[in-house]
Amino acid sequence: MKINSARQAWHDCTYNPAPGQTSDVTVLGVVVQGTEHGPTADHAVHGALAGQIQSAIARLHRQLRAFGNAMYAAEPTDDDREEAEEAVFNLACTRAPRMTADKRERAEYVAKGVFRRYRYMHQGGQSANDDPMIKPELFRSWMDAEYGIKLPSTAWGRDWEPFVQICFDACYDIDAKALSPIGGVIYKMKEAA
Repeated sequence: MKINSARQAWHDCTYNPAPGQTSDVTVLGVVVQGTEHGPTADHAVHGALAGQIQSAIARLHRQLRAFGNAMYAAEPTDDDREEAEEAVFNLACTRAPRMTADKRERAEYVAKGVFRRYRYMHQGGQSANDDPMIKPELFRSWMDAEYGIKLPSTAWGRDWEPFVQICFDACYDIDAKALSPIGGVIYKMKEAA
């Protein structure tokens, strides 16, 4: 298990290779015996390190844990994704101006879309991907195709662009709160080494 970032540690602690298994196994789908040397204690070290990270994750509030799992877990669940989307929507609504019932219903799907965009941008742990739907017309088209939600292009800057930014800000804030305890554990681990 590599401890380079909180995001990577979150992912790696939820992945438990079998003794002697390497990352090649995940690509090939089978265990291939090498000629170098046999299994080492690497799996035990991985388990010990992973346990410390998993313990920090387990102490997080339910929504923070779901957000982190949806973002970084080796095998995120639909339940975690749905709870993360709900957390983004709820936080965004507390920061947004009052909305009509119709706009609020569509805003829930906008929050889901923004979470998907945010996840794509930050998956892999190093936040290296560009926003695939940075142009409003791409996002509106995707929202219609994915959810059947039509967002009008007229007055986009007034009606939806601010809410999209509020959703991104909510994602950043929730992400930071979820990763902060993991970063603290990593700091302590590196200090002790």
